[in-house]
Amino acid sequence: MSDKVEVTGSEQTTTGAEGPKFGLPQAMALIIGSIIGVGIFNLPTSLAAYGPITLISMALTTVGALALALLFAALSRRLPADGGPYAYARVAFGNGLGFANAWSYWITAWAGNAAIAVGWVLYVEHFINKGQNKLITVLLVLVGLWLPAAVNLSGVKNIGSVQVITTVIKFVAVAFVAIFGLFFISSANFTPWNVSGESAINAIGGGMAIALFSYLGVETAAVAAAKVRNPDRNIPRATVLGTIATAVVYMLSLTAVFGIVPTSKLANATAPFSDAVNAMFGGTWAGNVMAIAVIISGLGALNGWTMICAEMPLAAAEDGLFPERFKRISKNGVPAFGIVASTVLASIAMAINYLGSGGATVFTTLVLMTGITAAIPYGFSALAQLKWRWIDQKTMHTPRFARDMIVAALALVFSILFIWYSRNTGHSFWVYWAPFFLAAGAMLLGIPVYRAQRRHMTRPGAVPPYR
Repeated sequence: MSDKVEVTGSEQTTTGAEGPKFGLPQAMALIIGSIIGVGIFNLPTSLAAYGPITLISMALTTVGALALALLFAALSRRLPADGGPYAYARVAFGNGLGFANAWSYWITAWAGNAAIAVGWVLYVEHFINKGQNKLITVLLVLVGLWLPAAVNLSGVKNIGSVQVITTVIKFVAVAFVAIFGLFFISSANFTPWNVSGESAINAIGGGMAIALFSYLGVETAAVAAAKVRNPDRNIPRATVLGTIATAVVYMLSLTAVFGIVPTSKLANATAPFSDAVNAMFGGTWAGNVMAIAVIISGLGALNGWTMICAEMPLAAAEDGLFPERFKRISKNGVPAFGIVASTVLASIAMAINYLGSGGATVFTTLVLMTGITAAIPYGFSALAQLKWRWIDQKTMHTPRFARDMIVAALALVFSILFIWYSRNTGHSFWVYWAPFFLAAGAMLLGIPVYRAQRRHMTRPGAVPPYR
């Protein structure tokens, strides 16, 4: 077992950990910046298929996200290991499930980048390619994917600087709609409440599966533990504080957009937040400003997630679960192969999805796919916490036992629900089940990698004592 799993506390070191590191502000910026990408800015359009009833979906998803934040905060105190969810599953359940979780989370990272880039380009096309020529759209998405990759390849210092700047801009943009948009709400826009034609429970569940994408990122500080100073202190604080701040502006801004723009218009919107602020102030200037803020927001999220795309495979490679080339560090101090490989896969996933669908459908399909592959390591992280706390209870080491067990149980339930409802409602068979087909296909690609790496895997160590 490598040092990064065996050593706990602020003295923990990992391969690639030398050089500049994130303090609490940068770690919070990583959390907020990774969560607030373009998901929330495109979410009203994706949720419009169900209607305003999805405000309940968002509220329940927020509960699940906060449970996940508390879960990862507790786990990172006990095991501040680079790799986050992957490391917890590996130490708790061994290399087999550890690899499955690492592979699943890696899919989440690069497929999520593809989804962010697709959502990002919808706001770029507020200014150019308004006719949405598909070839030009694909080229623009590629720019959105490879520009952040270039920033990541340049080094950790630049990653942190870009993350802080873009996080401030995006948070202000969402907070503006969250606060001032409430004064422009028309109650008539909240009816009909459920436009999906499905039962309320199915509509809420479907909305939850889509809404999860907007909260992906609560675990990013834990995944990048090697790049955070004093990880046992800063990761839990950044995780909880960043998620709470995001949750508040999410709920308020989504309520405002649904209250300002009729559901029928949201269903066909490519830039729903721009439409909302245009409705608030008249004309198009406000929508243009919002679109620029979303474009910057998307680049910030792509910057953070591109780093995560490489950090998780780096952690797995250190334990022998991923090929050795993933742990090679460039002269700029970054795992360059992981950055390039992940961006190539994101580019391929994006292009494949554009073959038969338009931008909004591609975005939703990729969102649901990443929800499935994220919920797997989320669920196993919850199971790891339940296992470890139950063992603690047997040894009479029970501080915060009830709280930790309840939080872990909630996180597990939400993870299962996110998978169950990840279907493309309102589409043909293949599009309806496309998120599951894509997730399953990507997971199957991991089988030959696992078989090739089995003899290189180091043995997981014992879980550290409860902290």
